[in-house]
Amino acid sequence: MNFSVKALSKGGGRAGVLQVGGCSLETPALLLSTRKGLPAFISPDLLSTLPTPDSRLLQFSPLHFLEGISLKAVSEMGGLHQMLGLKEHVFVANPADPILSVPDYQSSNKIGASFETPSGRFLIKPGQYMEMISSMRPDIWVTLADEVPAWVSDKRNRVSIQRTMRWLDDCLALAKANDTGGAVFGSIIGGSKINDRKYCAQEVSRRNVEGFNIVGFGLGESMDERPTLLRAVTESLPEDKPRQISGLGLPEEVLQGVAAGVDLFNSTYIYHLTIGGFALTFPSEEIERHVSVDQLNDTIRDDGTKINLKATIYRKDTSRILEGCKCYTCQNHTKAYINHLFNVHEMLAQILLEIHNTYHYLGFFRKIRDTIREGTFEEFRQKFVESRREHAAPAAADNTDTDSAADNADTAALCA
Repeated sequence: MNFSVKALSKGGGRAGVLQVGGCSLETPALLLSTRKGLPAFISPDLLSTLPTPDSRLLQFSPLHFLEGISLKAVSEMGGLHQMLGLKEHVFVANPADPILSVPDYQSSNKIGASFETPSGRFLIKPGQYMEMISSMRPDIWVTLADEVPAWVSDKRNRVSIQRTMRWLDDCLALAKANDTGGAVFGSIIGGSKINDRKYCAQEVSRRNVEGFNIVGFGLGESMDERPTLLRAVTESLPEDKPRQISGLGLPEEVLQGVAAGVDLFNSTYIYHLTIGGFALTFPSEEIERHVSVDQLNDTIRDDGTKINLKATIYRKDTSRILEGCKCYTCQNHTKAYINHLFNVHEMLAQILLEIHNTYHYLGFFRKIRDTIREGTFEEFRQKFVESRREHAAPAAADNTDTDSAADNADTAALCA
């Protein structure tokens, strides 16, 4: 794996290139959330409808395989790439998944990290985790972390750092002993304590890791204190290695992370939107050239970023989700059709909606990269946030029910 920074913005954001195997990915980039290596609703044959190579960065949790196909079977097939037939994609293994493997800090101990899964609670030790990594052979894998929320005591916060560092050393030793491949991203925690964040970042950067995984955000810290915490971490890290973050998924949060120098975003935002019936509609680079002011004001009447396709107002709306969007869904189907699919509980609704949301959000990241290279990222960021605020108030007055559901979707994404 190779990483290089190609451009810097005035505010601290950076655009780079991540080379993994034969795949070259531009950053900042989005890791697509998956279940056992595949998006929740998009089948392998439809992955080709998404923009490449942006859509080839897939995040999965090895804990998804605790039940079902055995690790031995996955290993004998040649790992996850061979099993799924996605040889050109980049798989990133992360033990934590806010949907199916949620960290449980109250049950974690010095032996291992605890996770709540649909199959029950599991205590994962470094040895068990590395066995999963060796069998699945991801391109990038993240080390175990004892994630804690912002409200824990100083003592518990320091204990979590000690455990995370111990597990990092154990994982590195096991990887070396077993000749485990893949690039290692060391996990960085520290809660809402700036000094603890700095200390953990400095300690992890001293280890032999190819990148960094910043965790513990979105767990109780305020939006106002987050930039300071993020910069405390990124300013303590070397500039020539990629930085991934978990827990930030909303557009404003992504912009906040980019401004702090984060390169990769592991988020379940698209999944939560799709489950809730929401379609992203905020303007991106291609759409801005095709949408008039009147059309734009109409499409963002919910909250400036999305619309609820379950709402009755779309029952007879034969227009696309967003004029100018080049995704498979917008090119072939209408709002009325997707509204109908939701009403009859047809799973095709989620499939089409996830295709659109993924395509659109990847375009958002592409726009971010362009503004960094052009030196206009800070202006773009401020304009986007202000636009969201301007449309939030009218939406609350005109679409109370829709906005309430929209807020619930954003809240779910934040909790994730």
